[in-house]
Amino acid sequence: MKCALVTGGSRGIGRAICIKLAVMGYYVLVNFRSNREAAEKTLAIIHEKGGHGELLGFDVANKEEVAKGLGEWITAHPDNHIEVLVNNAGIKEDVLLMWMKDEQWDNVINTSLHGFYYVTKLVLQDMLLQKFGRIINIVSLSGLKGLPGQTNYSAAKGGVIAATKALAQEVGRRNITVNAIAPGFIKTDMTEGLDEKQLRSLIPVSRFGEPEEVAHAVGFFASAESSYITGEVLSVNGGMYS
Repeated sequence: MKCALVTGGSRGIGRAICIKLAVMGYYVLVNFRSNREAAEKTLAIIHEKGGHGELLGFDVANKEEVAKGLGEWITAHPDNHIEVLVNNAGIKEDVLLMWMKDEQWDNVINTSLHGFYYVTKLVLQDMLLQKFGRIINIVSLSGLKGLPGQTNYSAAKGGVIAATKALAQEVGRRNITVNAIAPGFIKTDMTEGLDEKQLRSLIPVSRFGEPEEVAHAVGFFASAESSYITGEVLSVNGGMYS
């Protein structure tokens, strides 16, 4: 069985990615941290569309939880290989650096950067043995150009971008590609407090993006057609920055 793991798959961009991969024929592992109800809704939509999958609850920022939740699943399913890993889990705690609390820095860095490390290291072992894999990291416009009030978020996503480029060089000979997708303003819970009318004047296409538009990019990087592309960052931002 070919499987795909999507961290932070319960809502928004993560949900759209789960659905896209399920439609492509993957058995989708929908990771969530605490919102089981939202994750169950994602799984229900997958089933409605004729796909298959299951829930996998663990906090990507917690090494022990990753080892237990993901590590035990891998051990219990030796014949089921995670061919596609989408590191999507991330949080924002926006505030100017001069007022930032230590925990606001730690929480954001731990989820995006440490989460990438803990999850990818576990999944990568089998990809190396199988000599195939697709690792797709969801980063951000903030990680490319930086945004005021998001020093922590920009640092976390910028770190994942650098890790993407380094890891791509380590595993390319094993037919494993590692790419990143950097969304701009996408209509999700993370942007619902923003003034779209005011901000869309900054966006050449004059609108916020849809989660499905990010998911389509993930689908491409997961496909055979992308096999000669690795170490790249694809911006999905309506032309704001490249």
